[in-house]
Amino acid sequence: MIKNNIKTIVLVGVLAIVGIVFFSTYNGLVTKEEKVEGTWSQVQNQYKRRADLVPALVKVAKSYAEQERATLTAVIEARSAATAIKLDPTNMTAEDLKKFQQAQGELSQALGKLMAISESYPDLKSNQNYLDLQAQLEGTENRISVARKNFIDATQDYNTAIRRIPTNIIASLFGFDKRPYFEEAESSANMPEIDL
Repeated sequence: MIKNNIKTIVLVGVLAIVGIVFFSTYNGLVTKEEKVEGTWSQVQNQYKRRADLVPALVKVAKSYAEQERATLTAVIEARSAATAIKLDPTNMTAEDLKKFQQAQGELSQALGKLMAISESYPDLKSNQNYLDLQAQLEGTENRISVARKNFIDATQDYNTAIRRIPTNIIASLFGFDKRPYFEEAESSANMPEIDL
């Protein structure tokens, strides 16, 4: 009788420990997954902020650089393409992320050309509205870099967790799948030369 009670107590203790480990591992994965999704929201937020600054910047530049209409149109078109891509962080694929990055890279290139145009127009470079918008855009580019780094860090933490033993068992049972990373876009590595 005492042996049966001890066996029962040991069995209940082992099951309790397994249950605690199971639930804490599952909850840890949920927390990491939510962090990936939250940091992705910040990435999108910063890209939206940049896209919101573009029309004002183009408007100011347009008043000074009417003959540069092709570049201004390219900026507007790139902005439109970049804001058209919406990604759901819960089922984002590497291909989706690559398309998003490509559209954002094209906008970055178009903005780079717009900034180069300002060098040809001294009045534009001294316009306070233009200077303020340019400073905001530069600040936003820095925020984008930070948001992307945070997303990459959260994604790495999550992807590492779902591959470790015994967490990988729980991850596979409950459908915690690997998330894609940002990769260096080819277009950002080879910035175009601008000949004005």
